[in-house]
Amino acid sequence: MLYGRERERAELRTLIDAARDGRSGGLVVRGEPGIGKSALLAWAAEYATGEGLRTLSVTGIEAEADLAFAGLVQLLWPVRDRLGALPGPQADMLRAVLVPGEARWPGPQDRFLSGLAVLTLLADVAEEGPLLCLVDDAHWLDEAAADALLFAARRMSAEGVALLFAAREEGFVAAGIPELRPSRLSAEDAASLLTDRGLAPASREQVVDEAAGNPLALIEFAAMQRPYHSVAGPMPVPDRVLASFRSRIGVLPEKTRQMMLTVAAEGRGHLPTLLGGAAALGVGLEDLAEAEQAGLVDVTANVVTFRHPLIATATYQGAPLARRVAVHRALAAVASDEDCRARHLAAATTSADEQVSDEIARAAERARGRTAYAAASGLYEQAAWLSPEPPTQAVRLGEAAWLALSVGHATRAVSLVEQAERLVHDPERLATLAPVRAVVEFEVGERRLAARVLAEGAAHAAQEQAVSMLRAGAGYGWFHGDREAILGAAQRLSEMGWPDPMVLGMAALVQEDYTRGLPLLTEFVARASRPEADFPPGAARPETFEEGAIRLAGGLTISWATLCAMILGADEAAAELAEADVAHCRRHGLVGALPQRLQDLAGVQVAAGRHRDAEASIEEAVRLARDTGLEQRVPQLHSVLAKIAAIEGDEARCVRLASSAPDTGGMAGTTALSLLDLGLGRYAAALDRLEAAMRGPLRHASGLLVAAADQVEAAVRLGEPTRAAEPLRRLEAWARAGGQPWAEAVSSRCRALVSGSEADYVRALEAHRHVDRPFEQARTELLYGEWLRRAKRRSDARAQLRSALAVFERLSAVPWLERARAELHATGETLSQAEPTAANLLDRLTSQEVQVVRLAVEGGSSREIAAQLFLSPRTVEHHLYRAFRKLGIRSRRELARLDID
Repeated sequence: MLYGRERERAELRTLIDAARDGRSGGLVVRGEPGIGKSALLAWAAEYATGEGLRTLSVTGIEAEADLAFAGLVQLLWPVRDRLGALPGPQADMLRAVLVPGEARWPGPQDRFLSGLAVLTLLADVAEEGPLLCLVDDAHWLDEAAADALLFAARRMSAEGVALLFAAREEGFVAAGIPELRPSRLSAEDAASLLTDRGLAPASREQVVDEAAGNPLALIEFAAMQRPYHSVAGPMPVPDRVLASFRSRIGVLPEKTRQMMLTVAAEGRGHLPTLLGGAAALGVGLEDLAEAEQAGLVDVTANVVTFRHPLIATATYQGAPLARRVAVHRALAAVASDEDCRARHLAAATTSADEQVSDEIARAAERARGRTAYAAASGLYEQAAWLSPEPPTQAVRLGEAAWLALSVGHATRAVSLVEQAERLVHDPERLATLAPVRAVVEFEVGERRLAARVLAEGAAHAAQEQAVSMLRAGAGYGWFHGDREAILGAAQRLSEMGWPDPMVLGMAALVQEDYTRGLPLLTEFVARASRPEADFPPGAARPETFEEGAIRLAGGLTISWATLCAMILGADEAAAELAEADVAHCRRHGLVGALPQRLQDLAGVQVAAGRHRDAEASIEEAVRLARDTGLEQRVPQLHSVLAKIAAIEGDEARCVRLASSAPDTGGMAGTTALSLLDLGLGRYAAALDRLEAAMRGPLRHASGLLVAAADQVEAAVRLGEPTRAAEPLRRLEAWARAGGQPWAEAVSSRCRALVSGSEADYVRALEAHRHVDRPFEQARTELLYGEWLRRAKRRSDARAQLRSALAVFERLSAVPWLERARAELHATGETLSQAEPTAANLLDRLTSQEVQVVRLAVEGGSSREIAAQLFLSPRTVEHHLYRAFRKLGIRSRRELARLDID
């Protein structure tokens, strides 16, 4: 019976009732040991069963914290027969986890694929009825399992699945999941709990006082049954309970304590391993009889468990080191599982041992192959410190650092790579650490150092590794305006006989040699777009930390190609490559890579005037970044939204988003704010901002080149055409060298602003017809319409201004819309002064509804859409239902007939 838990039971009841009614949710019950977390989970299980929910459960085990996906095996074993319903990569991942004898690991994959697979599997199970998943002692789950379950919990919506976690105060970070903290029991409830415990009134009073409302402490102190016993003092209640358990264990026979230590060291209660190890130590199950009678352990036909995890802690911590080492050696000798054997060997080894170190390193490799990167990192670190040779230690610490960074443990990664660097002094060996050091600097350190670290390392690396390092270094240099890094990488690659068109093209661009640079990038994009495109050495997948670092720095050729296509403004190629990148990530469950790919796609969508689609892409990217712990990516994603806010004239939103976005990859924040100023008529502010940027390190970035058109317009409107000369020169040089229609259109428009020549406006409009950049075309039409009105050609002006007005209205570009309205009014045309209403049906929908509707229009089934968007089919149906209501339709057939731009 639970005492004093009305508030907690109400919270749990709400969670379970929501799942029964088809809504999903997660909750973490968090508190100190003994506060009653497990009891609340047991009550939840009983209540859920009464409400018709199926229950799956797992209890984290301290001994399995470094065993990849051990927690998922326990939770999902009862539903392993449903794996066939999952999409291929997801099914392969979970099949390899749950049925290793029947399936091989699918090879290194995105570490979040397991979370996606868990989401899909639980949603599939819930199709037959609501489901409750109970995760007790979540702080001891292996990190791979914890990440997978939390990913699923954050993304569930309408499946009818409740995920309930119980965890201590430390060790289980569950950002975004609501928490319930059980209160301490009142004196009245504590006294009720002690009823029928046979305590004298004075003793009961003391127990209530010392236990301080902790239920386990109440039970444990009462069990000692000593009048006026005292384990009180300055220690926290859980420590006093631990001391109490040590006291009870200390009076047991030596063989009982030895067998209890064996159970604690083994950790899983696995009888075959326990009996084998115990036999070598001269003890057996019969020696647990007194511990069982004392209520410290439970023995069944299949497993041995401690009544509470603190009893295992007291047993293990209370044993001398020599005895613990002997137990782990005995368990290692009989372990049938390679990973368990490695764990026991690590615990039993107190000095350098090459053989043990190698075995632990092999366990780390297996964990990495399963995408359990946190476990692999810890194992590599163990292997490093058991390695007798400093160079081997350094290599393994480097591996551990890369893997720690892969799971977001940046501070730990910094520490590990610094330790590795202190162990070696040979430049060639230090070169093997350069990629991971570069990634550490890029992610959490001085970003401008990343390219230079790679350049220095490449000087001492083997050729294939050096090529990859130099390419990545050039990419870092481009993002952060390091002209010397790009030029140095280009020169070194040419000297090595690997003249890379991308790096050479970037080098030419930072020297403003557009005639040479743009064709090189065009060649690179064309080559990468072919199926037979060559991949740079070591960039296919993160099988080693060097390759993974390069992948993180820029990675696969197709990703570099998308960047280059966007630099060029090759809109058609950029769209095809970005869409292919996103499709590849969706198809293979590459959840961690998807936010960056979606950002690229959103950039293309903004250029094409598809603002709602771009917002949907960014919203998904932000949600995925937060779901996967990649919070540092969010400001970069927001930079895309800053440009949309600038176009729409939403000053507060634009300033907020732009100020939070780091100025990388083209000064996104600066260009958004200058566009906002231009639209609002603050020409001096726009011009000053852009001229200052042109004096900075990123003056060669492609984003500033596009913004050169804003610079020209601001200068002309200020009546200072001389300040337009330099940006116009750059624009025209770029247009001549690149041959892109958008550049020809924008440069001709700017030339018209300066020259006042109608021929330049006509030339600009002709170029606009060959590229889909509606906002830029509407700007040209607005300026030409203004010119025509001033030339007293009002009828001609109205045609241009009406066309511009329609686009600005569709894009909700309020400042530009108001300017077009004013110009039309000046031509004598009467217009309504009411605020425009968006004709685009997508404006009625949320960003996720936009994505679902787009895919439904293309003919995707709910299951197919769910697989693409990393949702459940039921959540897709929920979004469709809401979208249909907003669109005033009732079926997919009616949806197909709608004109959705």
